Amino acid sequence: MRPESTVLSTPRADVYTETVEDFGTVRFTPVDPATDSAVLHAWVIEERAEFWGMNGASRELVQEIYEDVDRRDTHHAFMVRLDDEPVALFQTYQPQEDRVSECYEVREGDIGVHLMLAPIAGRPRPGFSRTLIGSLIRFAFRDPAVRRAVGEPDARNEKAVALLGRIGFVRQGEVILPEIDLPEIHLPEKRAVLAFLDRPEWLPATPVA
Repeated sequence: MRPESTVLSTPRADVYTETVEDFGTVRFTPVDPATDSAVLHAWVIEERAEFWGMNGASRELVQEIYEDVDRRDTHHAFMVRLDDEPVALFQTYQPQEDRVSECYEVREGDIGVHLMLAPIAGRPRPGFSRTLIGSLIRFAFRDPAVRRAVGEPDARNEKAVALLGRIGFVRQGEVILPEIDLPEIHLPEKRAVLAFLDRPEWLPATPVA
C-alpha cells in the first residue's frame, strides 16, 4: 500500500463514496489546491509521471495549476482516497470545452478523463488497480446522461495506453492535440492516442450514492 505520510484531512466534502467488499471505502473529493498540493507535487515530479507534464514543477506551480482547474466549471479534479489514504488523482472534463474537441466529433454524453495512480510503497496489493478502476468507472458514469468516456494519453505512454485497453477502451488512432498558450496555462502540442469507452452494460440504471 501507499506510505502513511500521504494521509491527509481535507475540509472539502466527498462528492461520491462507495464501499467495496474486502477492499474498503473509496471516496472522491474535489482537489483542494492548497491542502493537496504537497501530495500532488510529490506524485507529479516522479520519473514515472513524466507524461503528466509537471516533472520540473515546483509545489507552488502545482498549486497554481489546480487553482486554475478549481475555477473552471468544465474541468474537475478529484483526490481519490481508499478510506483516508490518497490513492489516485482523477480528472474529468467536458470534451467540447477542451482542445481534444479539435481532434474528433464530440457527442452529447461524452466525458473526458485523466487518471494518475499514486506511487506504490512496499509490496503491491493483488487486484488493487483493477478494483479501484471499477470505482473510477462507476464514478465517471454516475450521471446516467454520460454515455461515453474519452481518453487521450500521450502516445509515448505505453503503460497508460495498455491500461485503457485492459479497462475496455477502444483505440481510435493517434491525434495531435494543439498547443494552448494562455496567461493562466500553457499546454504544449501533444501526440495522443484517442480511445473511447461506451457506458458499460453492468452499471446500475440509477446513480450510486
